[in-house]
Amino acid sequence: MNSTRTVSTGGSPTLDEVARVAGVSRATASRAINGGQRVSPRAQAAVDQAVRTLGYVPNPAARSLVTRRTDSIAVVVPEPDDRVFSDPFFAGTLRGVTRVLGERDIQLVLLLARPGASSARTLRYLTGRHVDGAYVVSHHRDDRLAEHLSDIGLPCVFGGRPWTGGDRVAYVDVDNTAGEREATEHLIRSGRTRIGTIAGPSDMTASADRLAGWRQAMTAAGLSADAVEHGDFTEDSGVHATRALLERHPDLDGLVVASDLMAAAALRVLAELGRRVPDDVAVTGFDDLGVAERTTPRLTTVRQPVVAMAERATRLLLDRVDQADGSHPMRLIIPPTLVQRDST
Repeated sequence: MNSTRTVSTGGSPTLDEVARVAGVSRATASRAINGGQRVSPRAQAAVDQAVRTLGYVPNPAARSLVTRRTDSIAVVVPEPDDRVFSDPFFAGTLRGVTRVLGERDIQLVLLLARPGASSARTLRYLTGRHVDGAYVVSHHRDDRLAEHLSDIGLPCVFGGRPWTGGDRVAYVDVDNTAGEREATEHLIRSGRTRIGTIAGPSDMTASADRLAGWRQAMTAAGLSADAVEHGDFTEDSGVHATRALLERHPDLDGLVVASDLMAAAALRVLAELGRRVPDDVAVTGFDDLGVAERTTPRLTTVRQPVVAMAERATRLLLDRVDQADGSHPMRLIIPPTLVQRDST
């Protein structure tokens, strides 16, 4: 094989020059550079050396034609953009995803798939295979994304258990039921007997599972489980839900809240009403993404390791993209941890 350096006369070195320096055909050089198959170890080594010698920069479009890969992964969030950019849950999720994708030099594509036209546009984009796979978070009952993505055969992993189609896709989730049950039992052990809850949206599995955990603990202790109000995991909804709950049940001495943002709002409402925390009302949250350490008092909460979960989910997704074998989807359930602070 010829190892003599060939200098480009037209600026940037070309694929033809790489092939001449490596002593291989243009097709072999293309396959070696772009990750194709049927390249001998000797030819691969020669092409690699030629690329280094000439300073050749591969053409991403050519690589895509050879490998049928886009080297990009979509993070699909069926939520309004104002919530995505204000909730620490999504910041933690994106931090975990980008950390793993950066190791592989893979591009992240963020798709905000609100219900309606935006959701349909997102599905068209994914169906067109503009990305190699999708990580879906904060999904709702009616979006049916698990079924849609399974039908088109796009490798995907869900952050959280889907409402439907969960037997057809891989997902990573925290044990929401166990986490909220433990938070409720913590309040019961502290002597609270009139414990209400602010649950999340009724069309999300995380909300349903956390509500189920609260009910399990209340029922097991022989306590009334009628003090329930729903929010949407935002601070504004936490304010409205807390006020509504206290108007209907002014005797509450405990409050189990399904997110730290809603719990932070509940603490402010209780302070405005002159209810001392934890003396009059003990409060717990769910997430532990930084908000709980900044409230007054500091919030007892259930920690779900969002960044680590996103990292695990992204690695699982990349494995499914690489294998492309349609293997049975994996489900990974991570145990939560109760972090006790001043609010209880």
